[in-house]
Amino acid sequence: MSTSLLIMLVAAYLIGSMSGARITSRLFNTSSPIEHGSKNPGATNMYRIAGFKPAICTFTIDVFKGTIPLWGAYFLGFQPLELGLIAISCCIGHIFPIYHKFRGGKAVATAFGVLLPIGLELGVALALTWIVTAYKTRYSSIASIVAVSLAPLFVWLLKPKYTYAVCMLTALIIIRHIPNIKRLLQGCEPTIDNKRERNS
Repeated sequence: MSTSLLIMLVAAYLIGSMSGARITSRLFNTSSPIEHGSKNPGATNMYRIAGFKPAICTFTIDVFKGTIPLWGAYFLGFQPLELGLIAISCCIGHIFPIYHKFRGGKAVATAFGVLLPIGLELGVALALTWIVTAYKTRYSSIASIVAVSLAPLFVWLLKPKYTYAVCMLTALIIIRHIPNIKRLLQGCEPTIDNKRERNS
């Protein structure tokens, strides 16, 4: 492993460790996302406990913290497999953030962010897949699983050289959603609209 790749992996992890939900909860003075709702520091849970604007803010931060290191690595000339490792490092930072006692989220928005540099068409395809699935099912977890599962296919159709790297990222996100899959099978997974713990 080259020194430059090692530096990028560490930088991506540290950037990924910044929590959009925690930053947003301070900006909007809302309840802590790790103590309310699904206790997941992500955009969907911020929507449940605080509403639309904090959710959008959380999503935006988490997307950009994925996009920035990947854009940098892309312009520095890293190869597709190396970009995949950097993307995974960034998402691992979101899942196990060093700044927050390694208690993180599902990394869906961050994964979306690291995929954006591949192409706008991919971003549109993934966003539409998530939106349509979420609208039909009302489950953010199902929408996320469907979108990331289709990501390798979309990439293969658009830019095949990144397919293996995206497959690695897809595997990470699906593994992170195993608890959600279990709750879905048990019928106790909260829907997007579930705001029983939302503050007044």
